[in-house]
Amino acid sequence: MTLPTVQLARDTPPDVLRARERSNEWERIARGVYLPGDRGPTPHRRRDVALGRLVGIHDRLTTEHWFSHESAAMLWGLPLWMTPARVHLMQRHTAGSGRDPGVAHHPLVPPSDQRGSAAGLPVTSLERTVVDCASTLPPLQGLVVADAAVRAGADRETIERILSARGGQRGVVRARAVIALADDGAESPGESAARFVVVRDGFPVPRTQVPVATRLGTFWSDMGWEEWRLVLEYDGRPKYDDRATEAFIQEKRRHDAILEAGWRAIRATKEDLSGTTLVRRLRPLIPAHLAATLRPRRDLRG
Repeated sequence: MTLPTVQLARDTPPDVLRARERSNEWERIARGVYLPGDRGPTPHRRRDVALGRLVGIHDRLTTEHWFSHESAAMLWGLPLWMTPARVHLMQRHTAGSGRDPGVAHHPLVPPSDQRGSAAGLPVTSLERTVVDCASTLPPLQGLVVADAAVRAGADRETIERILSARGGQRGVVRARAVIALADDGAESPGESAARFVVVRDGFPVPRTQVPVATRLGTFWSDMGWEEWRLVLEYDGRPKYDDRATEAFIQEKRRHDAILEAGWRAIRATKEDLSGTTLVRRLRPLIPAHLAATLRPRRDLRG
């Protein structure tokens, strides 16, 4: 991962700093931290700003520290459902009333086996990061991190040891429920989110990367229930950004081939994840006696 280059106020004469702010050449992204201004289409600007904050804060600090929670997740290269507005930082001692309000301070030192380095910055280990995110984020967002982490190689036994050491602490029950669903077959945040929604609303956990043999070859659907010959595919906007017409045609041929092979297929977008829209679309496609028994999972609320 290439981190953005930032400028620190302490290294810049005040008159130069003011001039560059006025001209929008530099954007203030944290206390005393500046990022070159946005001069063109930059779809990843929010993430660049969030990463720039980490770089700047790291450069400012003179005491031992580790980035944690969503901040560590970004440095590990994990996708997030929402770009975080705050930096999470673990230190033995934290500043007093003058500390940066954009930083969530955690006054502790992680055990040596729960520390690491990612993108050249000090972070909590991949496994510790998963547990912290699953304990504090809304469950859908926590699963996005957990799926990506196990796909990146997070060790489940180590995660379980960290969870076990937190017995009775706030968020641990939710974290266990979220991490139990983690699946390295999820290939995007949207797939993780769609799987979370159907499980939260009572559907059996779907298998990821379901093989479907068709006249055009075997396709691997995002998720589904083989016993019902039902698959769910998540469509993200970026899929159609370039060469949109050709991409649409190929997806249409793939979809038709799956239907012709005797499967039912639901295509979902981000808009379908609100409320009960997705479950209402899926419910008529499963056995009626099972549909009548679906109940939302309390351990995945929040």
